[in-house]
Amino acid sequence: MRDRTASLFPLAMLVLLAALTFWLNRVVQGDNPRGPQRHDPDYWVERFEVRRFDIDGRLQHTVVADKLLHYPDDDTTIVTAPHITYNQQPPSEIFARMAYIGRDGKEVDLVDEVRVIRHGATDHSRPTVLETRTLKVFPDDERGHTNDPVVITQGMSVMRGTGLDIDNRSGITVLHGRVTGTLHRNRTDTP
Repeated sequence: MRDRTASLFPLAMLVLLAALTFWLNRVVQGDNPRGPQRHDPDYWVERFEVRRFDIDGRLQHTVVADKLLHYPDDDTTIVTAPHITYNQQPPSEIFARMAYIGRDGKEVDLVDEVRVIRHGATDHSRPTVLETRTLKVFPDDERGHTNDPVVITQGMSVMRGTGLDIDNRSGITVLHGRVTGTLHRNRTDTP
């Protein structure tokens, strides 16, 4: 009987050690699955509006869109048909078919049929319209950048470039690459 107990003791220790190893592995790694995670949204929102205020309580910008999907595996957000309005004077609007928002929300990649409209300072001023395929926007800084071809129109004036940097706060837009354009001047008759 004593030999049997002596021979079972190492086996019992081995089982205890295996159980302890399994338990430690679960504690360290958690309950994460061992393969790649699925890319399924954990929440979505349809037909929404988000308003952002500055530190003084003034409305800074508004985002309206058809749909928002958030993916937890890479913490990205996809927005369908975004419309961003910067509410300073004069106001600016940005439209696109899709937007990809990064992890911290500091960068927004607008994709397909991107259109930026900077309204005129007066009711009689013509708006400036910028059109491109993609635009990376930094909403808090009110800046944007693209390396894709760009067309800017204001009335009958047209400018084209192969990329641009835009700063909404200063109102300065810098076209890159080979820039071409036609500037139309309104003539007034003088006596």
